[in-house]
Amino acid sequence: MDKPKSNISMAGIEGNSVKITAPATIANLVCGFDVLGMAISEPFDEIEMKLNKENSDIRIVHTDDYKLSTDPAKNVIGAALKAMQEEGGVEFGFDITVRKNIKPGSGLGSSAASSAGAVVAANCLLNDKFSKEDLVRFAMHGEKLASGVKHADNIAPCIYGGITLIRSIHPLDIVPLSFPPLYVAVVHPQIEVKTSDARQILRKEVQLKDAIRQWGNIAGLVAGFIKGDYSLIGRSLEDVIIEPVRSILIPGFYELKQRSKEAGALGGGISGSGPSIFMLCETEKVAKDVEKEMQLIYDQIGVEYKTYVSTVNSKGVEFV
Repeated sequence: MDKPKSNISMAGIEGNSVKITAPATIANLVCGFDVLGMAISEPFDEIEMKLNKENSDIRIVHTDDYKLSTDPAKNVIGAALKAMQEEGGVEFGFDITVRKNIKPGSGLGSSAASSAGAVVAANCLLNDKFSKEDLVRFAMHGEKLASGVKHADNIAPCIYGGITLIRSIHPLDIVPLSFPPLYVAVVHPQIEVKTSDARQILRKEVQLKDAIRQWGNIAGLVAGFIKGDYSLIGRSLEDVIIEPVRSILIPGFYELKQRSKEAGALGGGISGSGPSIFMLCETEKVAKDVEKEMQLIYDQIGVEYKTYVSTVNSKGVEFV
């Protein structure tokens, strides 16, 4: 396997310590449930990690206000690092300090940022012992703890950067995709939608005609990215299976989607399991116009929110 490109600068490494940032990610990209994901530049988590050569303990400290458990058995960082220790024969422990800026339950890959950031940082301290695919596999244990299911559509872009296609989980097969310049407008209504809950409401069976339409959209979206065909990207940002169900959890969703397109967005939809909503745009100006529409809608609804305008993050986890 190819070794991971870690984007390491020596400024980020002091003896047995590293500092990293782990970006937010947008999973599914409308039609690609569990198979497509994208890293964005903002928001991002911050993790500092030190290697503990005395024992194999995993010690976690949070400096944010989300009150996540610091018990390694109940924290996605602990689950990911434990998988690395057990599967990779790692005898060392890790001391981790985390500042989460990606709110849990936001639909912006909060658990993935923690899991992916932790294994990338640990891999650096272990002299790049593992490949990128190894790191994705370890980090998916964190996703399983968070949602009950192993999935890589947030983890893969967080580690690889850019836009990734997860062709298969068993065996793991990740395909980084080329893409044209894109801007992303995101609104995060300050309500929580747990991934595990959002999965529970999904239909267990899908009509063949819907599956065929969805396959065409996924293929079209991938082709649009690779060809740099904005029109094809926009036409393919359609979900006939997941969005009709999950959208009921998000106030103002369809009005926001319509007004965003009227403002020039190529299209978009629910980010991961929600409640965040994203829109892809050709230019920064359009993305900022879309952001204004997002703000107006949630001001009218009376729901608190945060908005972001970002480029696609081509680097993923970075050392700082």
